[in-house]
Amino acid sequence: MRWIRVWIALVPCFFVVAVSASALDRKAGLWELTTTMTWQKSPYGGGGNPATAGGPHMTSVCFTQEQIEKYGAILPPLHPGCQIVNLVKKAGSMTADMVCTGKMSGKESVASSWSDAEHATGHMHFVGSIQAGPYMMPIEWTTESSSVFNGADCGAVKPFQMPDK
Repeated sequence: MRWIRVWIALVPCFFVVAVSASALDRKAGLWELTTTMTWQKSPYGGGGNPATAGGPHMTSVCFTQEQIEKYGAILPPLHPGCQIVNLVKKAGSMTADMVCTGKMSGKESVASSWSDAEHATGHMHFVGSIQAGPYMMPIEWTTESSSVFNGADCGAVKPFQMPDK
């Protein structure tokens, strides 16, 4: 059950993959992200985790030039069993998959697009299972996001550590 809580708490971070992406026309610095998550299958039953249910969630994220160049998007702190694969960066958009094995297994499809260097929208859809005690429980969620550039100085907001893969 502890793993469920940890992963459910991290779910809003996964939207960050879809925040902004690709090309050098993106601005590095502080971004304000607004996400709305919808559970299709929750390990909590009936509407998902109360901590992530409800209306939009806003957070600030530091998007670095290194992240822009290497991945085209801010990647969340990934569980050791997760990796980003099939990354495709194009002018004005990106797509990728996040594949996880272990206590949480499944695949998340990620897509992001932007109208200019300071605005982006994203869509993510995860289908898989998570271990709850001796049981594997099905999970599925969708996250819609929008982001707005706030300035070059990230202040006290630290960037996520980039994964090795």
